[in-house]
Amino acid sequence: MRSARKGPRPQRAVQGAIHDLPDATRISSEAVADFVEQYGPGPGAPIAVVIPALNEAETVASVVKSVPASMSGLDTETILVDDGSSDGTGEEARSAGALVCRFPVNLGQGHAFRAGYQLARQRGARFIGTADADGQFDPRELPALMEPLVAGEADFVNGSRRLGRTETSDPVRKAGVFVFGTLISALTGVRITDPANGLRAFRSEITEVVPLRQPQYQTSELLIGAVAHGFTVIEKPATMYEREAGVSKKGHNLFYGFRFARVVITTWWAGRSAARRARG
Repeated sequence: MRSARKGPRPQRAVQGAIHDLPDATRISSEAVADFVEQYGPGPGAPIAVVIPALNEAETVASVVKSVPASMSGLDTETILVDDGSSDGTGEEARSAGALVCRFPVNLGQGHAFRAGYQLARQRGARFIGTADADGQFDPRELPALMEPLVAGEADFVNGSRRLGRTETSDPVRKAGVFVFGTLISALTGVRITDPANGLRAFRSEITEVVPLRQPQYQTSELLIGAVAHGFTVIEKPATMYEREAGVSKKGHNLFYGFRFARVVITTWWAGRSAARRARG
């Protein structure tokens, strides 16, 4: 006979979390507080590169070391948010020079990005760049995205594998980039060729002005939200490489496409409704 379970059921990390845990906000807030206690509230560098990571110990150190020490004459620091990894990702990132905020459980990329953005703002970053921890996007390409921001020519610069190049061989993913880019362009009136690129750069205040609610697929949420709030969004070429280690957290193409589409439509509709209310 099984013994009765005592106490609350422990939370499990679910790779690529799609749904919020009931106390995800509390868990994230505590992790942010621990980060501030460890590193201080700032001042940090004028540019912060935020990297969310889940079980990417094999690649994360090389990614962190690839982040340029400065861009457009401004110093850079790297904030890595370890989203409940069980393989030592956070330790590898810290040893490579990143400032690490660690979630005890997997909350999802959306929570990881929001925590990273909050910490970047608290530390006084004027500009934020993003990169993936799996090595499929090269942070050494970030200076080209950061340059228009520093020059005052744009508020948000999105990397595009379609304007650059891609070494990935999945035809379904390639088709998805085209389809969703076309859809977002039609909905927003701004030409977007790559709505799910890991390399982006933007003014830090965008992350405070644009409501961010998605536990996952936050890349498109921030992009669409920035357009809806009137920020100037442009694209620059970027390269997407084949994954050399680890496994994708996106899941099966069909489910990934469905979830991504849902985020695109709900984010666009929410932004449209907010704009209507503002005009009213």
